[in-house]
Amino acid sequence: VGFVKRRFMDMPFVEGDMTLLSIFGSAVPLIATRTRPHGPVKITEPSVVQVMSEPTPEKKGIPIVTYEDIGGLHGEIQRIREMVELPLRHPELFQRLGIEPPKGVFLYGPPGCGKTLLAKGVANESDANFYVISGPEIMSKFYGESEARLREIFQKAQETAPSIIFIDEMDAIAPKREEVTGEVERRVVAQLLSLMDGMGARGNIIVIGATNRPNAIDPALRRPGRFDREIEIGVPDKMGRYEILQIHTRTMPLASDVDLHRLSEICHGYTGADMSSLCREAAMKALRRYLPEINLEEERVPSNLLEKMEVKVDDFMAAYREITPTAMREVYIEVPSVNWADVGGLTQVKQELQEAVEWPLKKPEVFKRVGIKPPKGILLFGPPGCGKTMLARAVATEGEANFISIKGPELFSKWVGESEKAIREVFRKGRTAAPSIIFFDELDSVVPRRGMGFGDSGVSERVISQLLTEMDGIESLNNVVVIAATNRPDIIDPAILRPGRFDRLIYVPAPDNATRAQILKIHMKNMPLARDVDVDQITSMTAGYSGADLEAVCREAGLVALRRDIESKNVSLEDFRDGLDKVKPSITPDMENWYQGFHKRFKKERAPVPIT
Repeated sequence: VGFVKRRFMDMPFVEGDMTLLSIFGSAVPLIATRTRPHGPVKITEPSVVQVMSEPTPEKKGIPIVTYEDIGGLHGEIQRIREMVELPLRHPELFQRLGIEPPKGVFLYGPPGCGKTLLAKGVANESDANFYVISGPEIMSKFYGESEARLREIFQKAQETAPSIIFIDEMDAIAPKREEVTGEVERRVVAQLLSLMDGMGARGNIIVIGATNRPNAIDPALRRPGRFDREIEIGVPDKMGRYEILQIHTRTMPLASDVDLHRLSEICHGYTGADMSSLCREAAMKALRRYLPEINLEEERVPSNLLEKMEVKVDDFMAAYREITPTAMREVYIEVPSVNWADVGGLTQVKQELQEAVEWPLKKPEVFKRVGIKPPKGILLFGPPGCGKTMLARAVATEGEANFISIKGPELFSKWVGESEKAIREVFRKGRTAAPSIIFFDELDSVVPRRGMGFGDSGVSERVISQLLTEMDGIESLNNVVVIAATNRPDIIDPAILRPGRFDRLIYVPAPDNATRAQILKIHMKNMPLARDVDVDQITSMTAGYSGADLEAVCREAGLVALRRDIESKNVSLEDFRDGLDKVKPSITPDMENWYQGFHKRFKKERAPVPIT
């Protein structure tokens, strides 16, 4: 009782108020059943608080969820209240206007964004009876049983009106009739249509449907008169994530170093369910820290230990590293933590990437202030092995964005339309998980110049058209940056390279003397070097070597040292000479001249004409 009183000290209550008490990371609901005097009261030091041993009986079917438990959905809550609460509480408003109240509301969006929670909140706030129909559970193999279950639920709702019928996973119960093979699904869809049309127009029963696959629903259900309003429940933005974090941490003892604003900024693409999971996992990490001090044999945990328990920012960061956003699970790539310091040289290229990618993602207000839009696409081109892919990884790490990596061969399929569908899916996931970076490696294999006749039955041309549409079509790309890398810019389709698609073309040159020295230092930093090793001397011997070649030289030198003596304690200059003999330079002067010539010509003409 003392613990409860201390936790709610100076908080106002009225009868019927429900609040959550966090005990070992779990939220226990407590209801104020009676207050003296009646009306609003505040718990202070002289107040007497009693905790009943028996739970308070709840109104049947009504979940304990209020609008205060739902974060980041203010607009959606307002719209659903208009469609659900008004008809249930004040049907006379609709009678006065001479219109029928709505019968159904259709919620759609990615999993874990709060569709079911919103339906529960509406049921609780409108004091209506709540009936849940879970799509897979209603289906039965016996003839007529599925339809009978549906009729039974609608009959109960009618008898106990006002009622809300919530149909979860609607795509399982009402798929498109032309696409299903079984008779059961067709009969269930027909029964549902009949029941919704047969519902009285008094507004005392509202049907709420939810799905994350809206296009799989039978279109007859989505017409006005059945589901009158469709509301998209999307992935929350930064402010929405902050509100959700506040809700899930309101009963959590947070340390002073926890900054919820900062946490909400880095959790790109996280749904409400992901944020809940983050808070729960952080609490478990905190609990593990205190476990050595807890005697599991004792019946009660000492109150002084309970009082000092708190969740630190390190617990949240450890949980953050373990949780993959829902929107990214199918395409999640474990991005190696590459920072700008890990990329040797290329100062000018890094600066251009920071301006084109980091600034728009981290400081979008700067672009709004000067009235310009950031570039949509960046193409990195240059000789092989010069760090194009590594730069993309570094910009993803530094920009704190979700990273989706696509390789050309993964997109192509022998089935007509599948390749274009794969491109659409990549961009859909990028938009859902925004801010995000979509990285196309070896772009020349994805979008070769049209009309070159690769004998692929037009697949490449359709893929190019789809990519053009996604990058510059009707649907805008907000907080999604496309980065591509290629070492054959001359065979890429010219339409891809115009402004509005790949706005920024960045030449990643072969490393010069200073850059090669920096790359060698990066790869040598963990190597035990002999005293005779001089980085500048080795650099002078590596003309024409790319960054990948220099990494291979260092690896080969280490192997030579081990081959010479398996117990070797260091790597000598002679080992590096042997390594240089084994690894030959991959960049010839002619190749370098070709890329430089292409870069100059392209800057002048903005048209990729092959240089002969």
